[in-house]
Amino acid sequence: MRRLLPSLACLLLAITACGGGGDAGGGGSGEQDPIKIGLIVSLTGNYTPLGSEDKKAVELAVEQVNQQGGLLGRKVELITRDDKTAPDQGIVAYKQIKGEIDALIGPVFSNSALAIEPLAQRDKMPYLSLAPAQEQVEPIKSYIFVTPALSSMYAERFLQYMQAEGIKTIAVAWDSKSAYSVAGHKAMVELAPQYGVTIAVDESYETTTSDFSPMFTHVRDSEAEALVFWGSGAPGVTAAKQYKASGLKTPLFLTGSQASKLWLEPMGEAAEGMIVQSAIGVVGEHLPDGKQKQVIEQMAKPYEEKHGYPPPQFAQDGYSASLLLFEAIRKAGSTDKEKIRQALETMDLITPNGRFRYSSTDHSGLTPEYISINTVKNGEFVPTEWAKEQLAKTVSALG
Repeated sequence: MRRLLPSLACLLLAITACGGGGDAGGGGSGEQDPIKIGLIVSLTGNYTPLGSEDKKAVELAVEQVNQQGGLLGRKVELITRDDKTAPDQGIVAYKQIKGEIDALIGPVFSNSALAIEPLAQRDKMPYLSLAPAQEQVEPIKSYIFVTPALSSMYAERFLQYMQAEGIKTIAVAWDSKSAYSVAGHKAMVELAPQYGVTIAVDESYETTTSDFSPMFTHVRDSEAEALVFWGSGAPGVTAAKQYKASGLKTPLFLTGSQASKLWLEPMGEAAEGMIVQSAIGVVGEHLPDGKQKQVIEQMAKPYEEKHGYPPPQFAQDGYSASLLLFEAIRKAGSTDKEKIRQALETMDLITPNGRFRYSSTDHSGLTPEYISINTVKNGEFVPTEWAKEQLAKTVSALG
């Protein structure tokens, strides 16, 4: 039986070398040369707040693994580039570093991730994406893996919650220019009938939209019992603020893209009572003790000490991607790219995002059970009673 979590003696999820030697891998480098990990994220442009959190989390993971002796007796070196929240710049960044790196993490912007994907696949580069767009892993590409829960999983988790709460008619708003939002909307439309949910209002907008009042009018004139807003970055704040000012009584449901201080702080008191999804790691303090909580705290405590606030959704993704990649290198005993890919396809590992079980037919690895449905209380994300019960069942199965 594959391990769920390495022993405490090899803490940091056995991403350290715990006695492992291993060869230097395909490039003929000496054993003392660093293992080089590429990181492409948005450090300028609209997704700067997201990419900067990913960067902080990956840097923390690299710092921790190097403090434990590195991987395979070698230090880990991070090579970071900015995709400027633009797909063409993501391609430029990848071409700059592809000859130097052993594997790649990023980007967080789905459109950039999708632009880089065919290049990484062509180059046989192990690539852990920080974007949740469905198209990355459907169909499977052998070297491409995804770290956040897919858009379809966020859609299904909301529908599970709605079914439990007796919500039968909803409105859906989605960003037609965002691959993440488009995939989430598509999945919600396809899955809604399975959960007895009817979509009464189905309305698209664009990332640059600044006035959502017509949308709220359509929702007010409908029978919708909830408004699900698919979007990331600035629209999530703009729409939520205008929703509050509109006086609309239909509850607003927001996806995991808003599960951070980047949304909470500009919203202020207006966020109170809103429903927001998140990865399980965002609400780790509300979980019962066990392996899952232990792994979350391994990241959360030093992250908060370093940066002064709890790790948001995007940081959870970056740290989880790092653990998965480090463990794959350790299992491969090498930086040979094909061996890393094979190790990823047999991965079974608990991370702050939940338990990943990649396989040759599943390169997303997660299930909807590791997504929490939260309310905002006193400026914090708190699991709903339904989510607390569901998450407790999920983590208790891990021990």
